[in-house]
Amino acid sequence: MRIAVIGASGRMGKNLIIATNETDGVSLGAAIVRSDSSLVGADAGEIAGIGKLGVSATASLADSVADFDVLIDFTTPSLTLENAAFCAEHNKAIVVGTTGLNNAEKTQLASYAEKTSVVFAPNMSIGVNLTLKLLSTAAQILGDDYDVEIVEAHHRHKVDSPSGTALRMGEVVAEALGRDLKECAVYGREGQIGPRTQKEIGFETIRAGDVVGEHSVWFATEGERIEIVHKASSRMTFAKGAVRAANWLEGKAAGLYDMQDVLNLK
Repeated sequence: MRIAVIGASGRMGKNLIIATNETDGVSLGAAIVRSDSSLVGADAGEIAGIGKLGVSATASLADSVADFDVLIDFTTPSLTLENAAFCAEHNKAIVVGTTGLNNAEKTQLASYAEKTSVVFAPNMSIGVNLTLKLLSTAAQILGDDYDVEIVEAHHRHKVDSPSGTALRMGEVVAEALGRDLKECAVYGREGQIGPRTQKEIGFETIRAGDVVGEHSVWFATEGERIEIVHKASSRMTFAKGAVRAANWLEGKAAGLYDMQDVLNLK
């Protein structure tokens, strides 16, 4: 599989170039930077700090359309949808790690999956996706007797809150407990709010420094508390997961997949 990385000069883009170069069965076919970037024409490997790879950065997907089979996109919701539309039109697969998509944007992304294969997940980490499986199992066993609280922390530059991963964790727990997260979620607490209700799922958000990503889910009752925790110390964990997803897409029919599909956890 020939992979295209968009946003190749950014922190995640550089990690994706490195991860692609280190993964068997895939190769870097294209690297896209902003059209006004001074790096247009530069070698993608040198942009990522690993030496020449023989792939020159381009200013648009259109400039690289013949050079890749699957696009990895960790950009912004609006740009991701533009890129997904391009991939659907040109029969290219796409892996989407972008967070912050609203329900309408997710629906639009799903419409493109009718024409091409799409992996979309709020977190590409293999460890996080195993954690989701553990959360579902824990919630089914513990049931309504345990209060559920989700605490997440990220770097100061993250623009969406709670994180897409935290929301997905809440969805997984709610589904296992037979609840609708839209009805039971509580985002932060302040003032005289009264005692906690039995079926609410609470979210707390921390934004500070350079935290890559930390998520902790509490199941608490009288006398004990269980915590399921995932901590990411490097963006490379997300990059490696995304490249694994890109490789998995080879030969897959059009459709909307997630990392649970990629890792055979369903």
